[in-house]
Amino acid sequence: MATLSDRLDHVLGVKAADRLTEAFDMTTVEDLLRHYPARYATQGQPLTEEEPEEGAHITVIGRVTKTELRPMKNRRGSLLKVQLDTGAQRPMEVTFFNGDKVRYLVKEGVRAMMSGTVHWWRPDRWNLSHPDYLILPDKPEAGVEELTSVRGSGALRGLAQSAKGAGGVDASFFEREFVPVYPATAKVQSWDLLACIRQVLDQLDPIEDPLPADLREERQLLPVSDALRLVHLPEHKLDIEKARDRLRFDEALALQLVLAERRHEVEGRTAPACPPSTNGIAAAFDERLPFELTEGQQQVLEEISQDLSRTRPMHRLLQGEVGSGKTIVALNAMLQVVDSGRQCALLAPTEVLAAQHYRSLRAMLGDLGNAGELGAAENSTKVVLLTGSMSTAAKKAALLDAMTGEAGIVIGTHALIQDAVEFYDLGLVVVDEQHRFGVEQRDALRAKAKDGISPHLLVMTATPIPRTIAMTTLGDLETSTLTQLPKGRSPIVSKVVPRKLHPGWVDRAWERIVEEVGQGRQAYVVCSRIGEDPDAPPAKGKKEKEPPTTAAAVEMYETLSAGPLAGVRVGLLHGRLPSDEKDQVMRQFNDGAIDVLVCTTVVEVGVDVPNATIMVIVDADRFGVSQLHQLRGRIGRGKHPGLCLLVTDAAPGGTAMARLEAVAATTDGFELSVLDLRQRREGDVLGSAQSGTARSLRLLSLLDDLEVITAAQELARHVVAEDPGLVNHPGLAGMMHAAVDGERIEYLAKS
Repeated sequence: MATLSDRLDHVLGVKAADRLTEAFDMTTVEDLLRHYPARYATQGQPLTEEEPEEGAHITVIGRVTKTELRPMKNRRGSLLKVQLDTGAQRPMEVTFFNGDKVRYLVKEGVRAMMSGTVHWWRPDRWNLSHPDYLILPDKPEAGVEELTSVRGSGALRGLAQSAKGAGGVDASFFEREFVPVYPATAKVQSWDLLACIRQVLDQLDPIEDPLPADLREERQLLPVSDALRLVHLPEHKLDIEKARDRLRFDEALALQLVLAERRHEVEGRTAPACPPSTNGIAAAFDERLPFELTEGQQQVLEEISQDLSRTRPMHRLLQGEVGSGKTIVALNAMLQVVDSGRQCALLAPTEVLAAQHYRSLRAMLGDLGNAGELGAAENSTKVVLLTGSMSTAAKKAALLDAMTGEAGIVIGTHALIQDAVEFYDLGLVVVDEQHRFGVEQRDALRAKAKDGISPHLLVMTATPIPRTIAMTTLGDLETSTLTQLPKGRSPIVSKVVPRKLHPGWVDRAWERIVEEVGQGRQAYVVCSRIGEDPDAPPAKGKKEKEPPTTAAAVEMYETLSAGPLAGVRVGLLHGRLPSDEKDQVMRQFNDGAIDVLVCTTVVEVGVDVPNATIMVIVDADRFGVSQLHQLRGRIGRGKHPGLCLLVTDAAPGGTAMARLEAVAATTDGFELSVLDLRQRREGDVLGSAQSGTARSLRLLSLLDDLEVITAAQELARHVVAEDPGLVNHPGLAGMMHAAVDGERIEYLAKS
């Protein structure tokens, strides 16, 4: 018998277990059983979507309606072209390369199961290329049916042979109403997985359910033992639905338990109380504001102010539309902490953004931000910048100001996290663009407070997060949302420019830039890549790649400077420039000494040049939805309206063009964030890109399962409040650690 925690090599043998570990990073029985079917085959129906992706491994059952043997054009041998009737609108096309050998088995009239790789050979036509196959009984009957011989190839033939008994092969499984089809690889196909799962289920001991019986009854959830069996081997459609309901709740609860534990741990810490002052720097700053805060900003500021006044650490997310005024809210929060005699650290993901914050905060504060200098105001503080590429002398000066407490606000990049950085009395950590940083990095900075003290934490994001995503990824944070745009923000119009269809429109884009500059305004030209690195060593042992078809910032700068924009001042900014050069270019653009900035996505967030009114994004189809929204948020920040032109070679009517048209149609960041997640596929949000494995959220929809996520969050917080560490709930603790690891939580938060 076997348990969920047993190693696969003990249950399946070393050879089978090693293949599963290599392909899917599975090591235990539970890892295997939580690799759920992606879909289910029904007899006479395709086992996949109508239009699967190029290179996908799929499995179908159907009847051969036509075969044609053709000689291969460029080498000896033959191709067997097969039409397979799966019950779809038109027959599926299948190609076998060893046609002479296959045609005696794969012939008109036979029923077959086929598993192979999808190949698109025309925009509207695809086929299976040289699939594994298994010839099935012609007329399935009730009960067990034995195949006296196995006729087929590859993994399907191997699966059938593995089920061979004294009387032949039990073919009854292939006649089930629902045949599970699993996410697979070329080396470990769906039927390999099925064979292993059936073997494990035959040996599985009863599972002690981690969920209380009353909760299962209240939510009408199956016991976990039943759910794990029925999700793999359902007899009826209702079995699939019930099994998925239970396992979906498990996934939501596992995530929420991790976040509830994190939340409880933070609430147990002690923070410095920083109540507001009526006559300090915060009050002086408010009196000088040349504009009125929006109602939303005032409400969020009140929430933050109350949090800062307590001895429990604030743990809050501030999200808002591009240009909704998050920076001014964060600055007010920092000034309240400075009034209490403590320091603030502002962590930014890039040096460009850190330098931008430094200049912006100094400009907003005026003489309130230059303590120690001539002309400083009475209640002033010192604002310093610390980045990795600063000169040694500048670094030492900034480190000294942080350590002695001279600097009330320290702005920096990852350099702030280094061991050499010490604070005199750190009271607040502000993290900008939180998705660029993990929990460990935030905690490393928070650990720089005095012993026994945990500073308050405010994390900001300009990428709007749908409610379910925020609950699932940032459930340990309270959330504040800014939806109003401050007065003075101008509307932005976005247009798609199909370069191949209307090349003249691109010429007109450059003319529009010249016109805007002629009226005293500025522009961005954004490219998806920098260009070839002249210092990069040549690749060894690899064929020379064809040059990219996308425009590079370096080449675009040279082309525009010598051509359409020769009459204006053009600058270049990208991540490969030395730090001091990047800072100089950004200063020149800020000061109006550069009219047009050709750049990469280094300007995606935080850059604020109110005089910039037009942006041309070249090869816009190479950017994600949220990224495009962030980029165009750099314009229209002053009194003049903004124009964003999305230049693309994407085919009309294709998915890339549809994505760009959706971005052009709305400036609602929350609407676009939902579109972005749907197009990226939810399975990618937790997955191999971060952890190096194929694990992911298998069943839980981060967009559509609000009720499940809400119920799981309530339960998790209740359980953790009564039983921190889940000492009295070992089943829940095991489920939390088995279903979701911290690394994938981190990836979810960064997506």
